[in-house]
Amino acid sequence: MKKLKHLLVGTVAVLALGGTAAHAERGTDGDLKALFWQAVSTLNPYLSGGTKEVFASSIVIEPLARYDEKGELVPWLVTEIPTVENGGVAKDLLSMTWKIKPGVKWSDGTAFTAEDVIFTWKYCTAPDGGCAQAAQYEGVKNVEAIDPNTVKITFTEPKPYPYSAFVGAQSPVIQAKQFKDCVGAKAPGCTAANFGPIGTGAFMVADFKPNDVITFKANPNYRDPAKPAFASITLKGGGDAASAARAVLETGEYDYAWNAQVEPEVLQTMLAAGKGRLEISFGTQVERINLNHFNADPSLGAKRSTKEAGPHPSLSDPAVRRALSLAIDRDIIVEAGYGQSGRATCNIVPAPEVVASTKNDSWCLKQDIEGANKLLEDAGWKKGSDGIRAKDGVRLSYLYSTSTNSVRQATQELVKAMWAEIGVDAELRNASASVFFGGDPASPDTFQKFYADVEMYTNNFDGTDPEKYLAEWLCDKIPGPANGWQGQNIPRYCNPDYDKLVGELSRTADLDKRAALAKQLNDMLTEEGAHITLVHRGDQSSFAATLEGIKMNSWDSQVWNIADWSRKK
Repeated sequence: MKKLKHLLVGTVAVLALGGTAAHAERGTDGDLKALFWQAVSTLNPYLSGGTKEVFASSIVIEPLARYDEKGELVPWLVTEIPTVENGGVAKDLLSMTWKIKPGVKWSDGTAFTAEDVIFTWKYCTAPDGGCAQAAQYEGVKNVEAIDPNTVKITFTEPKPYPYSAFVGAQSPVIQAKQFKDCVGAKAPGCTAANFGPIGTGAFMVADFKPNDVITFKANPNYRDPAKPAFASITLKGGGDAASAARAVLETGEYDYAWNAQVEPEVLQTMLAAGKGRLEISFGTQVERINLNHFNADPSLGAKRSTKEAGPHPSLSDPAVRRALSLAIDRDIIVEAGYGQSGRATCNIVPAPEVVASTKNDSWCLKQDIEGANKLLEDAGWKKGSDGIRAKDGVRLSYLYSTSTNSVRQATQELVKAMWAEIGVDAELRNASASVFFGGDPASPDTFQKFYADVEMYTNNFDGTDPEKYLAEWLCDKIPGPANGWQGQNIPRYCNPDYDKLVGELSRTADLDKRAALAKQLNDMLTEEGAHITLVHRGDQSSFAATLEGIKMNSWDSQVWNIADWSRKK
């Protein structure tokens, strides 16, 4: 609570964000070797909501402000955080003004100006653009330039928490000159720009082979002449989480491996080699099973998983959704797959503490097979000779999809066995993470397409205020052909009462009331079965013992301060 009050009305100081070691010359530490076992498919985060794309692109393109490792908002390309007290946020909360730092340049040497900020807003809100980060710009009425270094944002109604657009790794500024011909329906076709965005970050793209390797080199126009310490980054994609972690912790071939989603006992064996370390921090990551509220029957063809397909024949039943959740033992899933980097949860908004609800813990956190069976029996779902429940010719048999990862496949097997105890069958399927999270509108296997009955993955939100994240479940955020399958409402959940409550949250200034509304929205999603939350996951990645300057960050991008990373001398 103190942090949020500080952001709204306090004076936010410009923080000096530095590594532990000073370097007199840029590029003295050679090549940083990084592994993303979920290979990166694009470097435009506006065309893919996947964490791998957001993180990789954040090495190059940056927001006006971002969240540090403590979850506190800090200025990045601007001189200070606008507040009511310093005059940057209007007293009526209808506008805010950002002051761009003087002398910021794009990597091509041209000036970064207010026009680039304006263009980014227009790009993401353009009709038919399929912007994956549209929720970040919810409620923005206009963005205008007061002068080349001053940007004014006007809101459609008072915005008590205005730090959304151009804040955090999910909402960076892109160069107007580079993307000017890539607006709206043209956006996915701008391959050169999407694969090689010009940025203001410490590194620039030298070469990009989609779903394979990205080569970055130090940006000669970066605003700090002594940074970055590394001359280049080689980011290899693909493989699996265990081999990526091993390449850092056990063999020492790589310096950094993102997302060590590996069984705890396996990681302990790797750590014994002494080549690296694990860094863990908890933010808002939640492993969840989305329940498709639309019919996903393959026989529906192009209508599959769209509104035209109609409601899901069994998951539209609240009793079924509740029973599926009751049948799951979350503690076993945490113990088997996450260890100290996981906690059982019933919340899609698990943090910070001020907005974390406990309302549903009493029924949700404890497995209840008997209660789940009774729910289904009372709702008319009867077991057949094969042990699978059915009603009116509809069987409780689901295609259960996720990305390829040993922990996720183990979780699938556990959930399948738990559901079998209540007469529910599951066909397990997994797709390469580079495809599953890739956002390719032509692929049938993306998590946005959701060509399955249920699917499992992790997602999170930037910063400590969940307003823009909770807006992702609005009715108009459902993915479909009209928006290039880029909407954030993956479960296809739609409740007008929920939409109204999100609107109320966006208009509420009192921080205690905001927290209460956030909990209420979280609880609606849990109680109505938009998804089944499983694990509050800590961010856990592998780092070479020789790396320093790391500030593990669960509120923004893990590589948010990569300009400060260096190798021990």
